[in-house]
Amino acid sequence: MPKKTLKNISEIRRYFHTNSDPIYFVSATNFNLLGLDEWVKNFTYICYMDCFDGRHPNVFVPSEIPHDEFQSIEDINNYLLQHKEVVDLVKRRGGKPKFVFLMFDEKTEALAKELGGTVWFPKAKLRTNMDNKIETVRIGNKAGVPSVPNTLSVVEDYEHLKEICDKANLGNDLVLQSAFGDSGHTTFFIKSEADFRKHEHEIVGEGEIKIMKRIDCRGSAIEACATSEGTIVGPLMTELVGFNELTPYRGGWCGNEIFSTAFPPKARQKARELTFKFGEQLRKEGYRGYFELDFLIEKKSGEIWLGELNPRITGASSMTNHAAFAHADAPLFLFHLLEFSKKPFTLDVGELNDRWSDPDMIDSWSQMVIKHTDDSVDIVTDAPQSGIYKMREDGRVVFDRFDYHRRAVGENEAFFLRISNVGDYRYEGADLGILVKRGRSMTNAFQLTEESKRWIHGIKNAFSARPLPSATALQEPAFKIM
Repeated sequence: MPKKTLKNISEIRRYFHTNSDPIYFVSATNFNLLGLDEWVKNFTYICYMDCFDGRHPNVFVPSEIPHDEFQSIEDINNYLLQHKEVVDLVKRRGGKPKFVFLMFDEKTEALAKELGGTVWFPKAKLRTNMDNKIETVRIGNKAGVPSVPNTLSVVEDYEHLKEICDKANLGNDLVLQSAFGDSGHTTFFIKSEADFRKHEHEIVGEGEIKIMKRIDCRGSAIEACATSEGTIVGPLMTELVGFNELTPYRGGWCGNEIFSTAFPPKARQKARELTFKFGEQLRKEGYRGYFELDFLIEKKSGEIWLGELNPRITGASSMTNHAAFAHADAPLFLFHLLEFSKKPFTLDVGELNDRWSDPDMIDSWSQMVIKHTDDSVDIVTDAPQSGIYKMREDGRVVFDRFDYHRRAVGENEAFFLRISNVGDYRYEGADLGILVKRGRSMTNAFQLTEESKRWIHGIKNAFSARPLPSATALQEPAFKIM
């Protein structure tokens, strides 16, 4: 008997509200897909960190057991999938388990298979290939989505870099990116030989490097989902980048804002069109499902350039999946799950994209990812709990009530998701937590508002720590967890 085809949004929603097979999001925290369990029956988060102190009904955190030092988020996920308590949970709940991840590798795929499960994402090998910043430029070129004037080349030394740039007419003020890595860690601003010397060991011998002309631009992010019916496109979001109060990394991502007038209407429309074209090209390359594009929007000309591709959910996903349009229709990630469910569906993607581009469908929210920005290492002795915080009239930030959902945020309130907990090392660049509030966190000139600074200060002040014994050394983890 042929499977019944889902014909509209309400049938798609009902399909997931009655979902029978367990779906697991396995990651360090549940931040990226926060709230998705309210849309999908039998959706469970398996996490390494307990951000909610055992109070979230659908978060499972196994007890800590000895393990090798984690080098990546993939290591965390592989540790979780081999943990006896996780194995027991998956076996006990039965069904045909499905797994989704922020990051995973071929070992993760093998472990999911051992548990009788299926990974609902394109193969790790394909994702790794797509995640290569050099490959992104090539895919963009095929799709007609232009990157900032650039050239791709191996760099042997500073003289060689100058030769390359002279030939490509890129000037002397440059931005270099290696093929893989988090923004702020593998993005280098080079104006002189002294700048080059500082990062030489991260550039020379690293294979092909993306060498870009430096432009005066705003960062933006947009998420989409490539489905068999076409590419569904979310709203264009601003990016918070490199603020000293939030991150020690120059050029490092530290949050997003979503609001209907984030950029001029022409820029918003162009970004959506380019994202659709890129998604259609990804489909031709064999990739399907969720992805995110960073666009660089030149301040003077308004020109839009492709920055990078993240072939996955990202730190901005919780913003996209909680916007007003998501509640009116369905979260974008639901279409990713639908694509991998093999359930037949028909969808007028053009109509959906038109609806989602309507400013009335977008409410205003912002999130700030708060890192420890001091050049110091200590151990956390007191950490604020996740939940709703209030800002008093005198500017003090105080805990008001426990909640695991940002929808509960009212006037002068914010939702805080704690990452660093008591007993954790607090080092330069360590994630303390994420603060989500209604409205903007930046001014029209793209600077942090005074209110945002008070929120950041208030949350940081809620942490206490004791110094490390002088003989203790700590190697900073070189990967992000969200």
